[in-house]
Amino acid sequence: MSGVNDIRSTFLDYYRKNGHEVVSSSPLVPRNDPTLMFTNAGMVQFKNVFTGLESRPYSTATSSQKCVRAGGKHNDLDNVGYTARHLTFFEMLGNFSFGDYFKEQAIEFAWDLVTKGFDLPKGRLLVTVYAEDDEAAELWKKIAGFSDDKIIRIPTSDNFWQMGDTGPCGPCSEIFIDQGEHVWGGPPGSPEEDGDRFLEFWNLVFMQFDQTAPGERTPLPRPSIDTGMGLERMACILQGVQSVFETDLFRNLIAATEEVVGVKAQGDQAASFRIIADHLRSSAFLIADGVLPSNEGRGYVLRRIMRRAMRHMELLGAREPLMWKLLPTLVQEMGRAYPELVRAEALTSETLKLEETRFRKTLDRGLTLLSDATADLTKGDSLDGETAFKLYDTYGFPLDLTQDALRAREIGVDLTGFNDAMQRQKAEARAHWSGSGDKATETVWFELKEKHGATEFLGYDTETAEGVIQAIVRDGASVEAASAGEQVQIVVNQTPFYGESGGQMGDTGVISTDHARLEVTDTQKKGEGLFVHIAKVVSGTIKAGEPVALTVDNGRRSQLRSNHSATHLLHEALREVLGTHVAQKGSLVAPERLRFDVSHPKPMSVEELQKVEEMANAIILQNALVTTRLMSVDDAIAEGAMALFGEKYGDEVRVVSMGTAIEGEKAGKPYSIELCGGTHVNATGDIGLVRVLGESAVGAGVRRVEAVTGAAARAYLAEQDDRVKTLATALKVQPSEVVSRVEALIDERRKLERELADAKRRLAMGGGNGAAGENDFREVGGIKYLGKVLEGIDAKDLKGLADEGKASLGSGVVTLVGVSADGKASAVVAVTPDLTERFSAVDLVRTASVALGGKGGGGRPDMAQAGGPDGSKAAEAIEAVAAVLGA
Repeated sequence: MSGVNDIRSTFLDYYRKNGHEVVSSSPLVPRNDPTLMFTNAGMVQFKNVFTGLESRPYSTATSSQKCVRAGGKHNDLDNVGYTARHLTFFEMLGNFSFGDYFKEQAIEFAWDLVTKGFDLPKGRLLVTVYAEDDEAAELWKKIAGFSDDKIIRIPTSDNFWQMGDTGPCGPCSEIFIDQGEHVWGGPPGSPEEDGDRFLEFWNLVFMQFDQTAPGERTPLPRPSIDTGMGLERMACILQGVQSVFETDLFRNLIAATEEVVGVKAQGDQAASFRIIADHLRSSAFLIADGVLPSNEGRGYVLRRIMRRAMRHMELLGAREPLMWKLLPTLVQEMGRAYPELVRAEALTSETLKLEETRFRKTLDRGLTLLSDATADLTKGDSLDGETAFKLYDTYGFPLDLTQDALRAREIGVDLTGFNDAMQRQKAEARAHWSGSGDKATETVWFELKEKHGATEFLGYDTETAEGVIQAIVRDGASVEAASAGEQVQIVVNQTPFYGESGGQMGDTGVISTDHARLEVTDTQKKGEGLFVHIAKVVSGTIKAGEPVALTVDNGRRSQLRSNHSATHLLHEALREVLGTHVAQKGSLVAPERLRFDVSHPKPMSVEELQKVEEMANAIILQNALVTTRLMSVDDAIAEGAMALFGEKYGDEVRVVSMGTAIEGEKAGKPYSIELCGGTHVNATGDIGLVRVLGESAVGAGVRRVEAVTGAAARAYLAEQDDRVKTLATALKVQPSEVVSRVEALIDERRKLERELADAKRRLAMGGGNGAAGENDFREVGGIKYLGKVLEGIDAKDLKGLADEGKASLGSGVVTLVGVSADGKASAVVAVTPDLTERFSAVDLVRTASVALGGKGGGGRPDMAQAGGPDGSKAAEAIEAVAAVLGA
């Protein structure tokens, strides 16, 4: 029962049996708190429940929450690998009560689980309580039988939790275990409390007050419970080890690292193995939750974590990307508890490989510069901040990587100088920013989101609604009112307007009051949950806080719904026709058309596109209801729903199903099932018709399909039909006979072109039968010579005419010079076989080319061709060849 997976299941099962809802871990990217970079505690996903902004169908819950502390306020990155318990990724086990049970029940649950479920010896346990929390102290005496010396009162904020400067807060009670006299340290509150002898592993927060202002607290009407137990710390305790890196999970990850690098995790190298194991977990879980390495925000923190681990792989002797080879071990250890690791394994593996390949180039450059810059530094010195910043800014060398590289030499970094250089760069960037102020910064939207909460979207069920204006933004700042003629951005508490996302364009329409009217030209999503209406005040004045009526442009929305639903059908049809490797890479759902990009390595044939169109229209003709269900992500994917990786899905997702498959393995089952937040038709028949216009390349391995639906498709087909009818009239045939008549005309034209070309050749050579007569040649130096200037003859026909000339001569030399309409010339010289030892056609044609103002030419001794820019010298070219023959 001491294994990490066993501890997790024991905790969750205990609370499940005691009436708690087992809630899956929320993503590492918080959905409900834009102030956090990453989820760092179990209560984050329940924040709005505690504050009363959100209600759930349960009043008690338990979870194992994945957490990352590697950026922003909570950042343990630098300590990882060098201490016994610091991690960037960890799991927080917790139980929560939302106005249900309170202190007594929370303490009873904790004591029962710790002493019976985990079988920890009672004599080695002790607790802390907030100094003023007499109730908690008495409950510990009653429930655990603790004497006063086992209940330590702490007067500081360490034992008083606050969500912020205002809001819910309350005292804490932490549970410790005495690891024995052989470990240095003293109990909490003592001078030696920083030692490891007394290890805190569970914190019980009693949320019982509402802080309205500094020093002003009132009792909450529904006191709540929020607890957090570090899974890795409990594993240390139950497995009898002093470091989280000695627990079973990390032992297996470290053993896998030893195998791939061929080095043992011992001595000074042990820290590198710990860093790699921890950072692999963080990287894999962040990628699985949709974060990818980049140069800003969450992506930059991920890149720092990945590159720090990769630097330590290099220190262990790795000379090629190896981190990805550790991924299967991690998935094996944690994939059952966190299936998103399994689903994202392929992407994670490729991301690790690519990033490590890139980083090796960065590392070589950075280490060279770092070595040069610190050549004269010794123990205790510091690298100047400017150089450290140059490494970061120019070479992509994170600060913590620089610090880590210098740690072994006990050389520091001038952080003040580094931060000064960073601030100077930001100031310069602001000074050169060319923004017009037309758009509010993300800060504005986050502030509005914090103040008002997310916008409630009503547009799945209605295109008209009432709302209250929560904010008016003009030129990047909130204003109280706006008048006729002004361009503004409006945030309301609820809206039927769809905000652009998932490829679907935002809605347009009208916002109005009794005394004002606004035209909405676009709707965007901002600040993770705000629907921002971009509008012009047409008449009157609007004010923040007043009610408004919102009306979506119904015709435009109908076209958007039709096109969006069609993308789902076409996507599935492409997968069936081309293969399951096809995956959507981007889309545009506009009112008049749709396009989407898919992964496919080669152009699609006309037949393939026709088959795709036929399959999609077959489902449209079913006129099947389009069903939408709210499901958990796992259940949706288990049912075959396609999820676009990188999209952020909540605890519940919209699963859109369309049609019934007609053939293949899916016959009789739902045809298209996708996770989608967009708006769709009520039944497939509402699409009317889909017409694929074509496909094209947009990048390596990505093809773009374009199509129209409904009225646009009918208009397209009507236009095509009109063209056919116009052609039929011009050709004096029935529309059904147009193709055969056009094919006949093409054949006739080709025949006429051949006959015309033959006639031109015959005329050019001066004879009705195309052969040169006796009057067409002369003798030069005892050799028959035919030289002619030909007008209106294609250069490609000259060789054929030259062959005819040779046949007419029997023995001799032919020179033909064709002159084009633009005055340029092309010359061909032909020599009969009996004369090629005396004269080379290549040499002769070069002579002609020089006369024409050109040079060069080439071919065989019996036939050669060249050109020249001056067709007016055609006769001179013929005579130049004759001169060579008569010499």
